[in-house]
Amino acid sequence: MKKNKKFIIFAFLLGIITLFSHSVSANEFSFSVKADLPSNQIGSNSYFDLKMSPGASQTITVELSNSTNKTVIVEEGLASATTNINGVVEYSPNNIKPDATLKYNMKDYVTLPSEVSLPPKSVKKVNIKVTMPNKNFTGVMAGGLTFQEKTSDTTKSSSKKKGLSIQNKYAYVVALLMQQNQNPVSPNLKMNTVAPGQVNYRNVINANLQNPEATYLNSFYAQADIKGITNTKLEYKANKEMMQMAPNSNFNYPVALGNGKKLQAGKYRLTLTAYGQKDATNGKYSMIDSQGKTQKFDYKWQFTRDFTITAAKAKELNAKDVTIKPEKSYTAWIIAIIIIILLLLILFIILWKRRKKDDDDDSEKDAKIAELEKQLKEKSDN
Repeated sequence: MKKNKKFIIFAFLLGIITLFSHSVSANEFSFSVKADLPSNQIGSNSYFDLKMSPGASQTITVELSNSTNKTVIVEEGLASATTNINGVVEYSPNNIKPDATLKYNMKDYVTLPSEVSLPPKSVKKVNIKVTMPNKNFTGVMAGGLTFQEKTSDTTKSSSKKKGLSIQNKYAYVVALLMQQNQNPVSPNLKMNTVAPGQVNYRNVINANLQNPEATYLNSFYAQADIKGITNTKLEYKANKEMMQMAPNSNFNYPVALGNGKKLQAGKYRLTLTAYGQKDATNGKYSMIDSQGKTQKFDYKWQFTRDFTITAAKAKELNAKDVTIKPEKSYTAWIIAIIIIILLLLILFIILWKRRKKDDDDDSEKDAKIAELEKQLKEKSDN
């Protein structure tokens, strides 16, 4: 667990999350949060890291402080730890689906009130009941406790009236880890699906990576190279370091095509090499990072996967990519040209018929004149 501590402590010190990318100042909060660490705490971290026997239950407490002159309603949330698309562990509730390998979901073993009312200038302890699964297991259950000020209906409605569509929401997140023993668990990595998708309305190819073990995958580094099989000129690369995966979680590792580049239908091959648990002294596997420096890791995984992008899928995603300029439509010009050609053809036919009629009339007139001349000559001869 020592290698996990610096990552989890970092997450806790950030502790304050925002749904939007704005800096957070102290006055954004009307309350503060402090974890009361129990006697079965592992280490002296500022988050909960509990060692419990199978089937054991206990009550842990979090201290909420309101230093303002108003009553503050604090909403409380709970979630198992997940990994987001940036390779960052999230401890707060989100829309990421639990991984298929997650046996013990925090929501089934932790109970806490949905909200707490804090009177002005008050301190209140919140009781949280935690229960360890009955079955023996080695590894860690990881999750987080979220504390956020409740937004009043009045504030929401007034914001709508003013035409505001964005509200900053800040929360404290306290990591909660539960384990039956401290026996080490070796991390593992699997690659599931490879498929085209989008990130922020930009085309990418996602490689879904999975950590199926009940342990953190730290100092995670991934190098991906995608080459076209149908079109051998196509190649896309992605390198990212210092990622972390939560126990029993998965995430889509995106390989960007680049702004303005279209997805092309056809067959492709993905080659992905990943490293985990950086160990500068005893690392068994060496690699050169994006800055040309040699890094050493305890673990290494390699994957190769062929996949196909259909024409329909490429068309669908290209139409949604905001960096791709829509193709100029020449349909209107083609229609206009066809109409002009038809009009010219009709005009030509009309003129040709008129000319032909005039020629026929002239021929008939000439024939009559010739006949008349012939008759006059015959009379003169007689």
